[in-house]
Amino acid sequence: MNDESNTDTRRPLTLRDVSEASGVSEMTVSRVLRNRGDVSEATREKVLTAARTLGYVPNKIAGALASNRVNLVAVIIPSLSNMVFPEVMTGISKVLDETPLQPVVGVTNYRPEREEKVLYEMLSWRPSGVIIAGLEHSDASRTMLEAAGIPVVEIMDTDGRAIDSVVGISHRRAGREMAKAIAKGGYTKIGFMGTKMPLDHRARKRFEGFTEALAKAGLEVMDQEFYEGGSALAKGREMTAEMLKRSPNLDFLYYSNDMIGAGGMLHCLEAGLAIPDQIGLAGFNGVELLEGFSTRLATMDAMRAEIGRAAAEIIAHCVKEDMSRAGERIELTPRMQPGDTLGRKTIFLEQGE
Repeated sequence: MNDESNTDTRRPLTLRDVSEASGVSEMTVSRVLRNRGDVSEATREKVLTAARTLGYVPNKIAGALASNRVNLVAVIIPSLSNMVFPEVMTGISKVLDETPLQPVVGVTNYRPEREEKVLYEMLSWRPSGVIIAGLEHSDASRTMLEAAGIPVVEIMDTDGRAIDSVVGISHRRAGREMAKAIAKGGYTKIGFMGTKMPLDHRARKRFEGFTEALAKAGLEVMDQEFYEGGSALAKGREMTAEMLKRSPNLDFLYYSNDMIGAGGMLHCLEAGLAIPDQIGLAGFNGVELLEGFSTRLATMDAMRAEIGRAAAEIIAHCVKEDMSRAGERIELTPRMQPGDTLGRKTIFLEQGE
């Protein structure tokens, strides 16, 4: 669905805008932003404050190319070690390979201040578009994106207000659907393990949807644990062993991602627990690597490659054709994959139920 109010081409900011906002000449603005020449500290701060407020980013393309865009698409993601994002990149690359556009990747490590730096650097090279993970950004990052004058597609998440276009899934809905499946399976003593929520907004939203749906079924999370770090098998084994030691009556464990879920599953198998009758397990993402396990972890496919393709198609269309797809919202439906770890009394929900 298009938001017609966003379809107008946005005018890129110029030195003149910063000059007018700061009350100094364009030449002085240029010297300050390029850190050249002798400029008083008061004038420097006035210019930098005006630039930050406007979201202006200096243009690093010199000479004849200074007013043009380059055939680069800035792709800003939180991690390369997380298996989710390489699949997103594959989807983006498959589309852009058929165009003159090339993706350039920046990694934020889930840190807002790092995102600001990466975004500032990438925008200074005047890319043709931006694909950026998530809807939560610092004020400075949001201002830069809004002022860039190029198509912006936020990906992975649709639970929130988009700057321009957005492609993803509702993580709150994903959490709710998993909770419904667990409750329908007859499980009542539930534990949760996941990443630190302030850093991973999408995991937080899944957890919110999950607990909301459990409450409607008269259930609650009886034990929970959060951690900072990668999505590692070893971490999942360790966390699961500790949780079951202190809460041995749990009959279901829900993990914020498949890798710690797979580690938990390995611990349960080694401990001789009957899966899924004695204890059920589920993760999130539908990581392809785990398809080789003899016991398949219940999970939900987050549509990563599809998200990457759709985002790249929007950028390519806006660059080649027109801005008619600016402001587009595409919400995909994650697919439940019950595997072998969620089946005690489960009559699985039909998709979208």
